[in-house]
Amino acid sequence: MEGFIIKNFRIFGLFTAFALMLVLAACGNGGEGNAESDAEGGAADVSEAVDYTIYGIEPGAGLTELAHNTLDTYDNLDGWTLEESSTGGMMTVLREAIDNEEPILVTGWSPHYKFVEFDLKYLEDPEGAMGDAEDVHTIVRLGLEEDKPEAYQMLDRFYWEVEDVEQVMYDGEDSTYPEAAENWVDNNRDAVDEWVADIEPVDGEPFELVSMAWESEVASAQVVRTVLEEIGYDVTVTDVDPAVVFQAIANGEADATVAPWLPVTQGHHYEEHEGDFEDLGPNSTDTRNGIVVPEYMDIESIEELEPAS
Repeated sequence: MEGFIIKNFRIFGLFTAFALMLVLAACGNGGEGNAESDAEGGAADVSEAVDYTIYGIEPGAGLTELAHNTLDTYDNLDGWTLEESSTGGMMTVLREAIDNEEPILVTGWSPHYKFVEFDLKYLEDPEGAMGDAEDVHTIVRLGLEEDKPEAYQMLDRFYWEVEDVEQVMYDGEDSTYPEAAENWVDNNRDAVDEWVADIEPVDGEPFELVSMAWESEVASAQVVRTVLEEIGYDVTVTDVDPAVVFQAIANGEADATVAPWLPVTQGHHYEEHEGDFEDLGPNSTDTRNGIVVPEYMDIESIEELEPAS
């Protein structure tokens, strides 16, 4: 009789443990399912899941102003908050959300290395509140074609895709931008060879390249530096304020820049000095600003979001 009781007690204990495991598994799957539902559910689920918040960058940045404009433009964003932080802070919350496959909305721009690091998409912006796509231009001082024709010819041919810029930016985060640029040039000889085809080498002529301290423009300037140095120029790259970029080109203190975003972002500087420089046209196109979400989120447009009130 005692053996029978012990045997049945053991069977009951095993059954109870198994049942508890099923309950815990169900709870765990329920939590995961809720996170996945929030990320992949409708706009109402997404809006509530992100607490009606868009994560932004530095206060006063042009992108931040555009984001505030977006909140004011769309009636369905009534009650939403723009959480201003820093570029680094925005990237931190974006990484954390993606690591947990949670929904998140951030202000974004292209080119930026986050599009290499993660699968992201822009929400459609039917009202154009975040601005239209812009081009990045190559601008040189007057007389450069006569003084330094080899550099002028290379700069006139210089063109690369946003994805190329983002790759240098991404690689530069783990090394340095000069090193990342040099590696890109080594790995993209077909494009570089087109820029320098039939250009005769020079012997250490100085060349002043001005740029801006934005990661995308640092990447572009370092690629151009690398190629001009291959031709034989002694290149100095100086990062300055956008207003100083145009002043330096206009008064001849600098030879060239590959940094200005036009027609909007630096358009007022362009108009102020127009006629005192030569515009060689775009070196990169389809730069843009917008509201960015992970690809796994089931939402395509700002208009799909729900108001907080």
